[in-house]
Amino acid sequence: MAGRLLAMVFIWLASGAAGELQSLFPRSAPSPVSHAAPGSLFAGAEAGLFRAVLRQPAALTTPHDSNRIDRLLTLIARAEAGPANYDAVQHGARILPPGPPTALTLAEIDAWIDATPGQPHAIGRYQFIPATLRRLVRAEGLPAQTRFTPDVQDRLAIVLLEEAGLKDFESGTLPRARFMHSLARIWAGLPLPNGRSYYHGYAGNKATMSWATFDGSLRAIWPDAG
Repeated sequence: MAGRLLAMVFIWLASGAAGELQSLFPRSAPSPVSHAAPGSLFAGAEAGLFRAVLRQPAALTTPHDSNRIDRLLTLIARAEAGPANYDAVQHGARILPPGPPTALTLAEIDAWIDATPGQPHAIGRYQFIPATLRRLVRAEGLPAQTRFTPDVQDRLAIVLLEEAGLKDFESGTLPRARFMHSLARIWAGLPLPNGRSYYHGYAGNKATMSWATFDGSLRAIWPDAG
């Protein structure tokens, strides 16, 4: 199994998929225009995963303070998507999707990625890369014809927040700095305490805000969290 996993990682890196980790905007990059031609989340036998309904969409995870979650999601979007927001497409994509991401179905996003290999495909307000998007869609059991709406994007992002330890952070059992570190491992635009992205220098990644801004913003959202 370990050998198979190493082989898969090698194939992933060789295919140029490593560039998918890049944040939407380097500090000086302009906002993208979000339209263009065709294109997969997955190749070969796995390409059909978006075409099958795995199960009915699950109820939206654990209940949280919606106002605080909205503010945290907005902070992450600020680091990742810039003014394009829910219709953001990674600035390095030479061939853009056939329409704004929020107007596309998951199947159409899958087709765009499949038809445009060798370029970055991070998409949406939270810059989902294909492997992450694939995993979240499967976990939530979303049908292929589900539109990539703001609500769907938020729903998938909340799953990532929970994986980063949101519930423990809210309950006070996960320190704020550790939660921030976990978030920075998910979103390349967020900084570590040294001010750099967890993926700094990898495929052009860099943090798009300072640690002080990140920390201060989280303190403002959760003043009662340690």
